[in-house]
Amino acid sequence: MEKVFVLDTNVLLHDPLAIYAFAEHKVVIPMTVLEELDIIKDRRDKDVSREARLAINTIDKIVGDASPKELQAGVSIQTTSADNAKFSGCLAIFPDQQIKQNDNIPFLNGNHDHANDNRIINVALSLQATNPRDRVCLVTKDINMRIKAKGSGLERVEDYKKDKVLDDVDLLSKGYVHYEGQFWDTIDKVKTESHGRHTVHLLPRDAIEQVFSNMFITDDSEFVGFVCNLDDQYIYLLDLNRAALMHQSFWGINPRNLEQAMAFYLLRHENSDLMIMTGPAGSGKTLLALAYALQVSMEEKRFNKIIVARSTPPMAEDIGFLPGTEEEKMAPWLAAFDDNLEILHGADEHSISSIDYVKQKANIQFKSLNFMRGRSFNNALIIVDEAQGLTQFQLKSIVTRIGSNSRIIVLGNLAQIDNKYITPLTSGLTYLVEKCKHFNYASVMHVNGIERSRLAEFAEENL
Repeated sequence: MEKVFVLDTNVLLHDPLAIYAFAEHKVVIPMTVLEELDIIKDRRDKDVSREARLAINTIDKIVGDASPKELQAGVSIQTTSADNAKFSGCLAIFPDQQIKQNDNIPFLNGNHDHANDNRIINVALSLQATNPRDRVCLVTKDINMRIKAKGSGLERVEDYKKDKVLDDVDLLSKGYVHYEGQFWDTIDKVKTESHGRHTVHLLPRDAIEQVFSNMFITDDSEFVGFVCNLDDQYIYLLDLNRAALMHQSFWGINPRNLEQAMAFYLLRHENSDLMIMTGPAGSGKTLLALAYALQVSMEEKRFNKIIVARSTPPMAEDIGFLPGTEEEKMAPWLAAFDDNLEILHGADEHSISSIDYVKQKANIQFKSLNFMRGRSFNNALIIVDEAQGLTQFQLKSIVTRIGSNSRIIVLGNLAQIDNKYITPLTSGLTYLVEKCKHFNYASVMHVNGIERSRLAEFAEENL
């Protein structure tokens, strides 16, 4: 019995190297998929066209100088897994235009708006009918296409799962662990050291499950600990004062709950090049990041500029050639930052003048994510808002742009994803949290609690 995976176009656009993800099994690409990739590679949408070209180049590299007969039968693919296991699968191109309707094969009509989807489904149906001993599976990220394929008689249909770094979004790291009751009741052995005004507890390495640097430990007895270091033997837990955490301040604002207070502490933490803040709308992520940015750029002179970028669907396209600077064209999409500047300076006697002064003095620059690629940002604080709509590839391309003496803050809410091919489990934000949580120079915090009005809190819970 052979496992045969038929790939939809959106799988290759989502992960251009998806062909290598099926180990020793057979991968089939319908001719219709190649035609769609050929059309998409010339689109003005730079992200998707780049991925289409990369997918085409990957296929070409595997195909090489194979003959037509070899190509239809399957060309060998050599892959190596993360644990260095070697696999030998194969890639075949299926000429779906040659499929003809007969009594043995269910057949979807291809003469309407969804003709390409139907042709791809027909390939899987044909393989299932002509190779009954094989396990034929259609892989697509299109939910409706999966339903159509099953309704047409295809026994196996799957989403593309390789990019899922978690089985459940509830398992995503929050940056802290809360213990019911008292934390110290769960600890059998501890060694305590004093370093000036700091108290550090040395716990056995296995005392806390899923522990990583820069995370917090809290409990019901007002204890707050911060994992400041890890080695093979010990967890080094810095004892923090909860009252002192709640009295922190950036640019005139103070935390309103413990999660915000821990976010304040991480923002202030000198040993962090990347900070990721997740949480629901209204939890204060953008306000905290902006207040910190103004504090360290205007008062402490740590950065020469603040770069603000946000992911929105239209930003996947060119921002156009009509008159106006990049900042002026980006203004509608970054109005949330203006709203937060109004919160910080709305009580000033001349608030509009204060906001304009702060924008100029702090050198706040609004950037399109498309134009951040290929650049290096030095002596800058970069804030990426609404990151939940970015793919893993997009976020990687942004984070790799960070230069010397720079820092990046990534904000996002996994409940507000508007990309039809991205879920909370496949979002670049989820990927970044899980891949960076063990990095000693990165920190994560899930800021919870609605800090808007009582109406907003009611709406979040009940509407």
